[in-house]
Amino acid sequence: MQHAKQSAGTLLSPGGPGQAFIDHINNSLFPCIAARSAVKAGKIAIYESPHLACPIDDQSILQFLYDFVDSYRENDDHFTSAAVLFHGPCKISEDEFESLLWRKLQALHDLDCQNYQYDKRVESNPDSKNFSFSLKEEAFFIIGLHPGSSRHARNFKYPAIVFNPHQQFEKLRADNRFEKMKMVIRKRDVDITGSINPMLSDFGERSETFQYSGKVYDAGWTCPLKINHE
Repeated sequence: MQHAKQSAGTLLSPGGPGQAFIDHINNSLFPCIAARSAVKAGKIAIYESPHLACPIDDQSILQFLYDFVDSYRENDDHFTSAAVLFHGPCKISEDEFESLLWRKLQALHDLDCQNYQYDKRVESNPDSKNFSFSLKEEAFFIIGLHPGSSRHARNFKYPAIVFNPHQQFEKLRADNRFEKMKMVIRKRDVDITGSINPMLSDFGERSETFQYSGKVYDAGWTCPLKINHE
C-alpha cells in the first residue's frame, strides 16, 4: 500500500482516509469550528501512510511536516493543520492507540533532533505546563483520532495524528479571539457528547500531553516521550 500526500484543496480518492477525514470534519456534529474553517479554506494538508505501527514511512512523514512548517511560516494562516492519516490498524483500543501515538511521536522527534533545536517559545519537558511538541523548531498541539475513541470528536474510522501549529493559538489570544472560539467549541462538544472532555485545559495550566491521545488519564500519569535535545 502506497502513501499519498495531499492537501484539502486536492481531489481526494473516494473511500480513502483523506476523503473520510474531510467528511468527518465537515459533519455537522463535529465540534471544532476552527478545523471546519480550515477545511473550507483548503488549509489542511493531508498525508496518508500505510500503518501507524510501521516505522518505514517515518522519514517521509517528517519531510511532509517540514514542508507544512515552511508553508505555514510563509503564509501565516490563522487556521491550518497537517493531518497524518494511517490506513491501519482499524480495530484499536484507546490503550493501543495511545502506545502507538507516543511511539510515532518519539520516532519523529528522534529524527528531528538530529538537525533542529527545540522551539524556544515553549518548554521541551513533557511534564511542564508550557510544553508543546516541536518539529523543525515549530511547536505543535497534537490531536489524535482513532476508531476506538470514546469521545465523539476523536472517533474516526482511521488512526490519525493532527499537527496544529501552537503559534496560531497565541495569535488568536493576541487578537482576543481565542476565548470566544474555545467556548463555542466546548459547548458544541458538550451538546454532542453530553459532557466536557475531562482532559481539557488551557496552555499554561498543565501539560498539554494529557490531551494528545484523547484518553482519560489520572493525575499521576507520566508522559512516555523522551526529549533528546540538550
